[in-house]
Amino acid sequence: MTRKGFEALARTALGELPEEFKDKLQNVDVVIEEEPDMDMLKRIGVGAKGRLLGLYHGVPLKDRTHYYGMVMPDKIILYKQNIERECKEGGLDIHEEVRHIIQHEIAHHFGISDRRLKDLGIY
Repeated sequence: MTRKGFEALARTALGELPEEFKDKLQNVDVVIEEEPDMDMLKRIGVGAKGRLLGLYHGVPLKDRTHYYGMVMPDKIILYKQNIERECKEGGLDIHEEVRHIIQHEIAHHFGISDRRLKDLGIY
């Protein structure tokens, strides 16, 4: 898939979010990288065989205090090659997978952990 095509999938997925979530996504950038670097994988504890599809980097809304301000935007990173590979190998629809990953990373922006997402049956 071309980069422009992948960017269009991400824009569509963001556009499909319910308004109550979109309204709270201030100072958040969504960026696309081809794949994560090894230093980052080590830092977050994903082994070389792990496949990171997306990552939220920032301060979750629930952890912000009145001192929060004048900071760089939070960042949601989508790893294009890993997502494409995962979809090809698993027979997954790439549009649905991009939407799922964006929703997952936005959940982290709201302070919802992976464990809580699993407990809710979402992940």
